[in-house]
Amino acid sequence: MVSCPALLVAGCASGQGKTTVTAGLARLYRRRGLRVRVFKTGPDFLDPLILARAAGSPVYQLDLWMVGPEESRVLLHEAAQEADIILVEGVMGLFDGEPSAADLAAAFGLKVLAVIDAGAMAQTVAAIAHGLATYRNDIEVGGLIANRVSSPGHRAMIEEALGGRFDFFGTLPSDPAYALPSRHLGLVPAAELTDIDRRLDAVAEALERTAPLPLPAPVEFAPASRAPVPRLLDGKRIAIARDAAFCFLYQANLDLLEAMGADLAFFSPLAGDAVPDCDALYLPGGYPELHLDALSGALGRIAADKPTLAECGGMLALLDSLDGVKMAGALPGSALMQKRLVNLGLHSVTLPEGTLRGHTFHHSLSEVALDPIATSEPNRPHGRGEAVYRVNRLTATYMHLYFGSNPGAVAKLFS
Repeated sequence: MVSCPALLVAGCASGQGKTTVTAGLARLYRRRGLRVRVFKTGPDFLDPLILARAAGSPVYQLDLWMVGPEESRVLLHEAAQEADIILVEGVMGLFDGEPSAADLAAAFGLKVLAVIDAGAMAQTVAAIAHGLATYRNDIEVGGLIANRVSSPGHRAMIEEALGGRFDFFGTLPSDPAYALPSRHLGLVPAAELTDIDRRLDAVAEALERTAPLPLPAPVEFAPASRAPVPRLLDGKRIAIARDAAFCFLYQANLDLLEAMGADLAFFSPLAGDAVPDCDALYLPGGYPELHLDALSGALGRIAADKPTLAECGGMLALLDSLDGVKMAGALPGSALMQKRLVNLGLHSVTLPEGTLRGHTFHHSLSEVALDPIATSEPNRPHGRGEAVYRVNRLTATYMHLYFGSNPGAVAKLFS
């Protein structure tokens, strides 16, 4: 067994300030000279970019279904061997989803720090905190951060109502200096915020002013190891688009490709980079809709005889058009952005290469003039599957694949 102080930061809903608090804590402990490792519960690309900037180390996903309990255990055990503190940011509300952040906390014995937006309430914060703490008896909610507290009097009302029920209580004032801006799909990526370090330092300082913030209690993590990955991609060079238009990348996916022997060559279509000489191509998701003029023609004509995986935004960039602007034209069809979310959730899909898990999350509708080779299966009832299209060696879908769910299938996709 190896032990390390650890904490799961969760909210009663989305939009409570979980990422702000988690990033602020990571930056605070880092400023104290501690080695910080941060994880994100569930599928998410944007929060980890902020969290990685705050912690100074890569952020990986933990999820009992997509990543799996054994790999999640391995990731935590590895982190505990090198870190002074582990922080895990939850997803949505503490009990939302199957599996939920609470399920993760119960599986690994993580004490919960609740974050509640107190901007439009006072004593009711205590009632919500009490509900979070007592709803299940297999987790422990040991602390509370009240976000967007307007004054010392506001804080005093909340603290009095809490009545000392929690080991730890802190507040984060309502101040635009702490805000992390967002847009459709989530937070603005860290690389696009020129003042991101100032914001993170401001949050860290504000948290430290309201509470002593000692290290949480150590958690014991059982020994765990993963089987060696066969080098199924030895000698293969995979070109990967990575810039503001193609930024939805799991660090675990990149690690796996390298572990299988692949040489990764990153390039930026937005910067005018040509596709590098390669054996295969990976176009991840991102925000192509925000860079239509720059992307129009930037990818040229992608040869469909080269193994290519295009996910979500990567797929949109290969259509004939996106919002009426000419794209690469490697996939016959078009797409239009919508004002509301079109699809969301964990999915699995069975391809000729094998079955993979992942998720979908997009604001566009597309029409592709091809019959799909497969349709994903949502993990939740009443979900809507995502089509997977193939033109020769091009595989395109809205679904974001988690490569670790089936390394052999991934190797076949890129071989």
